[in-house]
Amino acid sequence: MQLDAIRAQFPQLQNGLIYFDNAAGGLMPQRSIDAIQNYLNEAGSANAMPTHRLGQAALALKQQARVATALFVNAEPNEVALGPSATALAFRLSAAFGRLWGPGDEVIVSELEHEANASPWRELERAGVTLKLWHAQNDLTLNLDDLKALLTPRTKLLALSAASNAFGARTPIQEAAALTRQAGAWTIVDAVHLASHELPDVRAWGVDFMTFSPYKVFAPHLGAMYVRRELLAGLPIPKLSFVPDDDISKLEHGTAPFELLSGWLGSLDYLRELGGASELSRAALEAAYRRIAELETPVTAQLLSGLQANERVTLYGPAKLEQRVGTFAFRVQGETPEQTALRLSGQGVSVASGHFYAVLPAKKLGLYPEGIVRASLAHYTSAEDAQRLLDAL
Repeated sequence: MQLDAIRAQFPQLQNGLIYFDNAAGGLMPQRSIDAIQNYLNEAGSANAMPTHRLGQAALALKQQARVATALFVNAEPNEVALGPSATALAFRLSAAFGRLWGPGDEVIVSELEHEANASPWRELERAGVTLKLWHAQNDLTLNLDDLKALLTPRTKLLALSAASNAFGARTPIQEAAALTRQAGAWTIVDAVHLASHELPDVRAWGVDFMTFSPYKVFAPHLGAMYVRRELLAGLPIPKLSFVPDDDISKLEHGTAPFELLSGWLGSLDYLRELGGASELSRAALEAAYRRIAELETPVTAQLLSGLQANERVTLYGPAKLEQRVGTFAFRVQGETPEQTALRLSGQGVSVASGHFYAVLPAKKLGLYPEGIVRASLAHYTSAEDAQRLLDAL
């Protein structure tokens, strides 16, 4: 599918919007919006029930969303929970860990983390767990030798972002998970920022837990979590009394937002079409993400070289294209991040400023609490959009 045809599917882009805040939330194709409206028109707020038509449709929709999400992360349906946000799901998992671990146990958190993959594990300190920090290099890359030095027989968990939501730095997920597994510990990966750029693969990564947010993947406001099947029954997650210990729904507190699940299925259908397939499958999603990489790579390279060439701009994070996704954190000489963001937005280029909950890396670089300007692209971002940003700077 060509870029013009892709952009035509996003109504938000039809009024001249130049959008560089995809890291905060992606745009949505028309079919996702229609799916939400159609569901509400048909069912309103009817709940899942096995005895009448609307309830049966809600039950079927929830299962369909679970199966499709499992395809997206390369897992089994009973390994995938859908909830209000990745943050909420992480805190639910943290409550289980707090019942399992205590004094003498250790958790490692990378210095690149969004607080959704740091604060829940910091809560474990209340139970006596020791939190250790895997420090990043000055360019915000991670050294595996530093991780090796932190791992001990007391290590229970490594928390690692797949890519920094503020600075765009990629991380060595597979290698880090392998080292952690050899030490007898678990790995949780925050793939919230990576999932719009690269298709998650929990099997290939070898991780035990993973979170991502469909609303960063061109869908409504939802969160998702993968839990390795063998671990599920042994996790004492606070739950309703009648929910079985080995049922993934014990993470899904309350009534499902069925209309949003319908929208998520619409977004996955968009990705299916982008992959050139007639049916949703893992292969279709892999093809879609190959197309996403083809579209994003030249625009990412354009912005990287353009920002590096601007003498008034200080760019943070990895200098090499292969070490990052299309997210750029920078400051402009003589302006606060907020001033720069407002100036650019006034020129029709939507960017954001702040620390974006990336407290650990922002503090490392001395950028907290004021933060940085963040420009983040998606596969529907054009070279013309990128040039408008560079010209505005």
